[in-house]
Formats: sequence, C-alpha cells, structure tokens
Amino acid sequence: MTEPVISESLAAARQRLADALQQAGRPLANARLLAVSKTKPAAMIREAWHLGQRDFGENYVQEALDKQDELADLAGIVWHFIGPLQSNKTREVAERFAWVHSVDRVKIARRLNDQRPEALPPLQVCLQVNISAEASKSGVSLDELPALAEAVLAMPRLRLRGLMAIPAPAEGLDAQRAPLARLRQALEGLRERFPEAPLDTLSMGMSDDLEAAVLEGATLVRLGTAIFGARQRHE
Repeated sequence: MTEPVISESLAAARQRLADALQQAGRPLANARLLAVSKTKPAAMIREAWHLGQRDFGENYVQEALDKQDELADLAGIVWHFIGPLQSNKTREVAERFAWVHSVDRVKIARRLNDQRPEALPPLQVCLQVNISAEASKSGVSLDELPALAEAVLAMPRLRLRGLMAIPAPAEGLDAQRAPLARLRQALEGLRERFPEAPLDTLSMGMSDDLEAAVLEGATLVRLGTAIFGARQRHE
C-alpha cells in the first residue's frame, strides 16, 4: 500500500476537525489534532512538523525514544504517550514526554511523579477511563475515578489535565456519542469536586468517531491512519 501524501492527508484531517467544530457550534481553537505516529517512521513525523503539526502521540516507549533522538532538532514538538504504561517503562516516559494520556492507577502515577526531573515542567496527565467497561481494555472505572484523581492532584510533579477514553466501537452517531457523553460528564463531576484543578482536557475521538467526540466536547482528537496511512504491525 502506498504511503499517503502527508500534506494532503493532514490538510484533510484539519478540515474534518474544523468542520466538526463548526457543526458543534464550537470555536475552531477549542480542539486540536494529536497525530498518532506509532509504527510510522521519523521522516513522516518530520514532514508533518514542517506542515505545522506539533502534537504527536506514541504507544511504544522504545520506538518513541528512537524517534525523539532522531527528531531532537525540531523545535516545539510535543510528545504524548498514549499507550498502556508498564511500571518498568515509567522512567523513560517521565523524562522524555510532555503528556501521558494513559494513567489508570496510583502506582503508575506515583512512579511518574517521583521520576519526573525537577528541571522539567510538571508532566501533563490524563486519566484513562474504561468508559465502556470492557474487560480487555485498560482504564480506571467511573466508580474509582474520583479517588485516583484526588491522588494524582496531590502529586507535585504531575498536572492533572483531564480524561482519556477509547470507547467500544459503535455504529451511528448517537451510539458513538453515548460513552463519550459519560466521559464528558465524568470530567464535569471532577471539576465540581476539585474546582482549583486545571481540568480542561478531553482526549477522545479517533478516525471513526471524530464527529461524535467533538459534539461531546473533545479537546484532543487522536488521528493516526487518517494522517499517516495504515499502520504496520508492531513487533
């Protein structure tokens, strides 16, 4: 399969997001694209950067570190870790990423906090919620979410920004919106409970449900295939 022309696919993704925001009656600055670059070569990230893309999402720590080394000359690039995070990988993530979207338990949060270098700003964190209650998915349950949020808010090297979810696939706009609405409501509940916290982020929406996510308030939309083409299998 031929690789996409990044200038065209990125422009199309930006237009799709802009159209969705307009349809939802939201300002264009209310949400931004997170280009999910896992399994894609550094050269494609460099090309997207030259086209003005700054936020990139990676799922695999070692792959991401290799790309970060290769792209160290790119000013303003923002690395987001969005995959499941194991205890033995927290140090690299704490040291090399600006954002982590997949914090789902206190142990991982504590390790990230303790391993975040003092010279860097606090690590921006989203809590991953298992919004569809799938046994196969990572994420904290809605019932356990407030306790986890409270614990993370007490960690000085982390800054809790919001929530992330990967809902179960659904057909049709209404079915897609339902779990995303639950995530939005969960964030609203945390804002009421912790009014001093900077809870401004909903990391939700991918290629199949971008429009539903924007209607429910997404602020970071994670697009991979739509920008970079089909992914290679990760070994």
